[in-house]
Amino acid sequence: MQKMKVKVTFINPILGSASANPEVHSEFIASKAPDAPSRKEEIEALGADEVERKEMTVFARTEDGTPHLWDYQIRGFFKHACGMLKNVPGTESSKIKAFKKYIDGLVFVDERRIPLQFDGEMTSLQRPLRAQTAQGERVALANSEMCPAGTECEFTVSVLRDDLMPAVREWLDYGRLNGLGQWHNSGMGRFEWKEVA
Repeated sequence: MQKMKVKVTFINPILGSASANPEVHSEFIASKAPDAPSRKEEIEALGADEVERKEMTVFARTEDGTPHLWDYQIRGFFKHACGMLKNVPGTESSKIKAFKKYIDGLVFVDERRIPLQFDGEMTSLQRPLRAQTAQGERVALANSEMCPAGTECEFTVSVLRDDLMPAVREWLDYGRLNGLGQWHNSGMGRFEWKEVA
């Protein structure tokens, strides 16, 4: 087994990806009920700030309120990076068959919670989401908590097969091109990394 301690520095802001509404599933199901209150009634009952907060994507928090990433978010990034890089001839990723199975069973992030450290205030970002549907184009507004560029975090990657470590380094390098969190295809959550002792 090999271990590598990694320090990540986000070169672009990173957006939260968890629902601020702890009962999002039950509320989604309830919203489909025929007697569900209209959005206008919900705003009148709860207030606009509470409705906006419930619909925002946020960061998970430690007990002291520090925003953090979960280990599975890093592993999910590894799967995405490997899936893209396996299409590039000559990469370490292109040599890995059934890459999701290998990452699930052989590549781990030791820390369950990965605190995000930054100076200044966390802000929010609103952006339009567009989708082509059978009924035509639909537009909605997304709102996410945002940690600024320069945010840092550290975590430990453990691999059970030593020959996978070059691929892990390759995946981390990919973070400069396509990052973590919400809206990462727009450049949000892009990062640089280095190995630390």
